[in-house]
Amino acid sequence: MRYRLVIFFCIISVSASAQWWRLNFKKHPVFSELKAPRSVSYVRISATPQINTVQVQPVVFGPTILDLEAREKVIMKLVKHNMSWRIYNAASYNFSDLAHVYIQMHRLSEAKWYLLQSNAISRDENDDKHTIANLISLAHVKTWIGDKVSAHADLCEALDLAKARSMQPEIAEVEKNMSMLDQYKANTGKPDIKYAETPDEAKNSF
Repeated sequence: MRYRLVIFFCIISVSASAQWWRLNFKKHPVFSELKAPRSVSYVRISATPQINTVQVQPVVFGPTILDLEAREKVIMKLVKHNMSWRIYNAASYNFSDLAHVYIQMHRLSEAKWYLLQSNAISRDENDDKHTIANLISLAHVKTWIGDKVSAHADLCEALDLAKARSMQPEIAEVEKNMSMLDQYKANTGKPDIKYAETPDEAKNSF
């Protein structure tokens, strides 16, 4: 009975494919493998692009107000020390350094006052090079506050001193600043402030 059932199901499964005799059992031809399409994207990428390079200049930031205030305190201590111990030559340079700090802080009146004190001491100490440097800085400050006539007088005095001492680098520097002064448009207004003109007055203030 079992074998009969097996034969019966085999007949049914064969008859399910009614056209089984039409099937082609011959070996089919094997076609060659298709080539992948060529990509040209890498050619475009590998080519050196033409880019207009622009040179970027680094941004240099100046000292902050906190830096300047800290430097002011340090220099002020040096000024008081050197003035109290009568080290006037060193104090003269301290005055100039302090004036340049005030210039950066746009406190031009104070800068002018300390340049005057430094210049008075440098004259007594016969430090001609420092005197010329102070006169140039003083001329700049006076120009910025509108006193162009006095600034020109300071530069003339510096030029005469440099020529008298045959200081060629200083002569060239003063002449360059004179040319710059002629091109500068002074601000209107002239401060009416009295400053100490002698080193004795500066000494008494410390």
